[in-house]
Amino acid sequence: MATQTVRHRDYFLPVTTSGEVIHGEDHADPPPARAAAASLGLLALALIAVVGLAKTVSPAIESGVIAAGLPSSVVGVVIALLVLLPESIAAVRAAHRDRVQTSLNLGLGSAMASIGLTIPAVALATVWLPVPLVLGLGASHMVLLALTVTAGTLTVLPGRATPLQGGVHLTLLAAYLVLAVSP
Repeated sequence: MATQTVRHRDYFLPVTTSGEVIHGEDHADPPPARAAAASLGLLALALIAVVGLAKTVSPAIESGVIAAGLPSSVVGVVIALLVLLPESIAAVRAAHRDRVQTSLNLGLGSAMASIGLTIPAVALATVWLPVPLVLGLGASHMVLLALTVTAGTLTVLPGRATPLQGGVHLTLLAAYLVLAVSP
């Protein structure tokens, strides 16, 4: 959070088509330390709520997936899509306004939050819950993971994203979804 709001704030601001950072009325000043700490606490609280909601909704999703005859891995995909829905909507809106970098920052940020926060939180919750935790990838998903890491590295390291790079990420997402439904 400190990286996005203080140290490297310019990395997360929108840019013009010529590559200049837009400093203007669209963005607030960096938050004071107290507000950042309160935001961190609220983020942890929201994470607990999201994990609880996913746990509550998962039986209905599981029964729907079984009724549709889909593999059980689709349950995780649907729950992940529900968790990432707000950021995904914001990313699509930013892309529609031709702010590809902002769109990519939203998408990568939400994915990193899901991976970096949700999975450890669920793993910690399984200590208290009588449900086994299985995190595993098949060979095809390992290849997709490697391709995604490579595409992400090539997109993020130059500092600016292009619509073509966004299309590559969407294609990888589509391939993952297809393989999740019909492995």
